[in-house]
Amino acid sequence: MQPVLHSLLETDLYKFTMWQAMLHRHPQTQAEYVFICRNAHDYPLAHLIPEINEQLDHLCTLRFQPDELAYLAGLRFIKSDFVDFLRIFQFQRDFIEVRDNAGTLEIVARGPQVHVMAFEIHVLAIVNELYFRHVAQAPALAEGRKRLAEKITMLREFGREPARRHAFEFFDFGVRRRFSGAWQREVVSTLAHEVPEYFKGTSCVLLARDLNLVPIGTMAHEFLQTYQALGVRLRDFQKAALEAWVQEYRGDLGVALTDVVGMDAFLADFDLYFAKLFDGLRHDSGDPIVWGEKALAHYAKLRIDANTKRLVFSDSLTLPKAFELYRHFADRTQLGFGIGTHLTNDMGLHTLHIVMKLAHCNGQPVAKLSDSPGKILCDDQTFLAYLRQVFNVSALA
Repeated sequence: MQPVLHSLLETDLYKFTMWQAMLHRHPQTQAEYVFICRNAHDYPLAHLIPEINEQLDHLCTLRFQPDELAYLAGLRFIKSDFVDFLRIFQFQRDFIEVRDNAGTLEIVARGPQVHVMAFEIHVLAIVNELYFRHVAQAPALAEGRKRLAEKITMLREFGREPARRHAFEFFDFGVRRRFSGAWQREVVSTLAHEVPEYFKGTSCVLLARDLNLVPIGTMAHEFLQTYQALGVRLRDFQKAALEAWVQEYRGDLGVALTDVVGMDAFLADFDLYFAKLFDGLRHDSGDPIVWGEKALAHYAKLRIDANTKRLVFSDSLTLPKAFELYRHFADRTQLGFGIGTHLTNDMGLHTLHIVMKLAHCNGQPVAKLSDSPGKILCDDQTFLAYLRQVFNVSALA
């Protein structure tokens, strides 16, 4: 067996930042994460189960190495006690199960949240790479390199456009959807070498360390969703999560995710206090232009200069789409673009749309009312209806 993963740093930065916050604030929380393939009918994955089990067995033998711990300790927002926790951390095989449910691949991680939350990105990288190992490698890599060269040409042509108030910056967000680990490394190193004026970092902590890039990431849906089950009034869960983040990071990692119950409900909670404390907002579902205009209108209503804030876009982006958004907003606010599949799995092949999401916390369902209907996640329709009612979110949203 050729391991997909060689290091526990081979994951997104936001797994570490959320992990630290949960360890410090709610280490007793129990959680369940469920793997979902959104295009499962087109791409059955159950035949990969023996290989997935082998890879998970290997993952559970890995430990953080001294040089990896030293790198994490050098990030100013990572606390020494969290590094000490990681020093003794090891994934437990008993906490994750892989099964075939009538031809559908099911993966469930269940246990203490601080022991199972980090499975997500590793599992997605494993499934994706195993799937693409079954396609012809040479033509896929040849096509990938051709498309990567076209992206670099596109960026250089874009650079000839008239300058706008704020710079164009993009990042690699492609660990979970990559063709392979080796291909992601090639893409990121090539972009860092060829277009450093635009390419500003990667969510992959291992590549950030190895290639001397900025590791990018703050929070994901699971952090806010967890607060739906932590004893605060459901109507107040977003404010409780944002407040916990502020207290944990005190000015660092200041980009908030907005679509756990939709942008309108988020902005209702994102008052002057939070709007001043957070550096900006991240878009992950719904129409990005509509979302951005709502964000700018909100800052204007609060009399905050949007030029001091940042909007980060990360929903199924391509470079042309990022350019379009940049042209629309770049004279009014700072911007960032996190690009995943289009960077690390643009090989001319059909890609998998896979996620591994928090489903239950402390025995209770949790949910995401995304601004894109296809991204709504919850297996408990009663709780979903209650959440919609509490936040006055239409069932069509």
